[in-house]
Amino acid sequence: MTDVPVDTQPDQLVARRAKADQLRRDGIDPYPARWQRTLRNADVQKQFADLPAGESSGTEVGVAGRVLAIRNSGMFIDLNDGSGRLQVYFNVKDLSEPLQRVLAALDLGDFLGAAGTVRRTKRGELTVDVTAAAILAKALRAPPEKYHGLADVETRYRKRYLDLIANESSRDVLLARARMIASIRRYFEENGYIEVETPMLQTIYGGAAARPFRTHHNTLDLDLYLRIAPELYLKRLLVGGLSDRIFEINRNFRNEGISTRHNPEFTMLEAYEAYADYERMMALFEGMVERCCLAVRGTTLISVDGASADLKPPFRRLSMVDAASTALGDDLRAMDDQQARAAAEKRLGRELDRGSGWGDAVEQLFAELVETTLVEPTHVVDFPSAISPLAKRSAADERIAERFETFCLGMEIANAFSEMNDPVAQRAILEEQVKLAHQRGESESVLDADFLEALEHGMPPAGGLGVGIDRLAMMLTGSASIREVIAFPTMRPRAG
Repeated sequence: MTDVPVDTQPDQLVARRAKADQLRRDGIDPYPARWQRTLRNADVQKQFADLPAGESSGTEVGVAGRVLAIRNSGMFIDLNDGSGRLQVYFNVKDLSEPLQRVLAALDLGDFLGAAGTVRRTKRGELTVDVTAAAILAKALRAPPEKYHGLADVETRYRKRYLDLIANESSRDVLLARARMIASIRRYFEENGYIEVETPMLQTIYGGAAARPFRTHHNTLDLDLYLRIAPELYLKRLLVGGLSDRIFEINRNFRNEGISTRHNPEFTMLEAYEAYADYERMMALFEGMVERCCLAVRGTTLISVDGASADLKPPFRRLSMVDAASTALGDDLRAMDDQQARAAAEKRLGRELDRGSGWGDAVEQLFAELVETTLVEPTHVVDFPSAISPLAKRSAADERIAERFETFCLGMEIANAFSEMNDPVAQRAILEEQVKLAHQRGESESVLDADFLEALEHGMPPAGGLGVGIDRLAMMLTGSASIREVIAFPTMRPRAG
């Protein structure tokens, strides 16, 4: 059997439905409400790990799980309950009538409950000798073929439930992601942070440069946007003094491209700490990454698509301006807007967007000539202030912002600022940002007057950190595509 979608297997559907109907005629519900499970499969394996081969424990257990294998005409059946596999044994030569009915109706993919005594076979396999059993959910469609798994990538992403049934590696990736997120929460709580929630539906979108998704609320007759970032609402909480340390693990939505590193719906961590700056967030992030690595992998060594790195702190630092100057072959610090733009266009062999200046030239040179070469974890500092509208300017150079982005294996995974809290300066910056957006044809971009009013009430100096949860999960699980670490990535529906 191949990776053919199960809706092309009508004969199998008919046969399995007939078995379910027969159970009903026999007075057996093929979808009962409950089963008395006393131990998970992994707990059985652990509790009886020292049981010698050929010995019985004399202990009865109740187990359950999906049927993954049926061998020797139903004598041996493998169950998986999510915690692991366990073998159960039916004495087919001396079965009671109820057990005969269960076994006759059983197919691969069904959920089975089994009760009996734990023993270890002479070959060393921990086994439950079945004395009672029940089909807990009759699967009307067959699982993917056992030995080849679910190989078609598109089907794996579209029908993730089949992928999880067939491919243990896919389950491992998503479970590792869950452990990573749990370790992040513990880390921030241990550092005195509280977890908060901010709106996904917003009347004005902001906090990042991205195109939004639009929706409509019928009762209010109000157009709304799905958030592109929670930043401006989190800063409102700093203004209000809810806590001096807050974080949110949030879903963001950006109406932009799809790639191995981009999904329109994605997960971010954002954290803010009052009376701190971007240097503090750098240390906080390094500690978080190390904690995640140890929680998921037991080591700070990672490898993705043949490239390896060590996420053990401290990470190296690299000046964006200096790295871009090296790639250009000339000193960008000595150039003005016009000179930097001309030099970048010549080096890159294309025109930059209208209105691009020194900061844009630095960013484009870095993005196209340097970024993909950063294999070891690297904090890129000296960001141009022109492309960092929510960050404080450096006291030493107004063209530079107190900001860093962290790259590893050629991919950005974090972004942090010393947050701008001067309401007058912030208003001027955001007004200019809206003006430029309108020049690019982004008519939906408007000034968030309420956020600026909040700043006028006073926001303490603060460091802010944003981390791409999906990309960090890619690194820690060795996944080359963001679709591997998102259970249900955005896909175009198949015709028909």
